[in-house]
Amino acid sequence: MIRIIPPRPLKKGDLVHLYPPGPHLRPAYQQFIEENRDYHQPWIYHANDPRSYDDYLKRIAQGRVLGFFIVRNEDEKLVGVVNLNNILMGGVRSASLGYYGSREGAGKGYMSEGLRLVLDFAVEKVGLHRIEANVQPGNEASLRLVRKLGFRKEGFSPEYLQIGGEWRDHERWAILDHEIRAL
Repeated sequence: MIRIIPPRPLKKGDLVHLYPPGPHLRPAYQQFIEENRDYHQPWIYHANDPRSYDDYLKRIAQGRVLGFFIVRNEDEKLVGVVNLNNILMGGVRSASLGYYGSREGAGKGYMSEGLRLVLDFAVEKVGLHRIEANVQPGNEASLRLVRKLGFRKEGFSPEYLQIGGEWRDHERWAILDHEIRAL
């Protein structure tokens, strides 16, 4: 197991804490992807080469994405990845939420606590007003998670996103800043 030992977490909860992705975390990320590749499919298909990770870090550096690694408190193991994508400020102040957790951590509360920490960060530090999560209808674990976090279903988007070479339908879920503060 590759342990993460960066200087200081962005936010810390009872079970997990958040670290920003960085070059030194590439081995932990690559191990996480390899260990969970079949667990994530067919919902997401990961590229797991150094160039893809470098491109991810570049998107973060350009401000196009905010990335967060969810790390288990007890042993510093990476148990989830969360991204705030398509960040818009000004009068909109919104982002799209993307996330994936580990098979090992499923059902143990790591992702729900980690996502709550990310939502808090998005409101407190970034100033976002609205966060959307687009979830494939058959992804029951992900749907349970957004419901548990207080997101409300707002609609359905046919052929919303191309995943694994196919256009996939998604349900649109959203939560607002005052709803996050009330969690």
